[in-house]
Amino acid sequence: MKKYLAALICGFGAGVLQIVPLVKSFSCCMILPLAASISLLLDQRATRNFGKIPMKKALLFGLFTGLFAALFGSVFELLITFITKNNDVIASFTDLQRIVQNLPLSEEIKKEVLNIFQSVREDILKNGFSILYTFSVILNNFIVNSIFGSVGGLVGAQIINSRLSNQSNGK
Repeated sequence: MKKYLAALICGFGAGVLQIVPLVKSFSCCMILPLAASISLLLDQRATRNFGKIPMKKALLFGLFTGLFAALFGSVFELLITFITKNNDVIASFTDLQRIVQNLPLSEEIKKEVLNIFQSVREDILKNGFSILYTFSVILNNFIVNSIFGSVGGLVGAQIINSRLSNQSNGK
């Protein structure tokens, strides 16, 4: 575990930022890749190894940063939903209804989708918890964060390695 402490720290930070209302819009495309890159820099400083970062290591650090961010982000999102009995599904339910009605689907499918959203909404308003919402948040966070964390680790390693190359060439 000590080996991936930098990924844990950066994943925690990214997980916290995932639930901040305005910032969460940027979590997958900016925050996660940046957190994965920072985890590589933190690891370099902790191990005092400032050499080239292998792509395998970058991929693993990005993946673990994304997984930790998914874990913490999911826990915080579900905890806040449980306590407040409110979330984005509740706040934008009328917009969701309008979007579903405008989809080019049969009326039967539209009705079923709206019933599912209505069920999730009622569960959250009544209990602060919905098994379907919980499952979708966890699944979404783990898939998306793993992908963007891995990409961020690879891109971050490329940037760090190119800086090392430029420094060693005297530029």
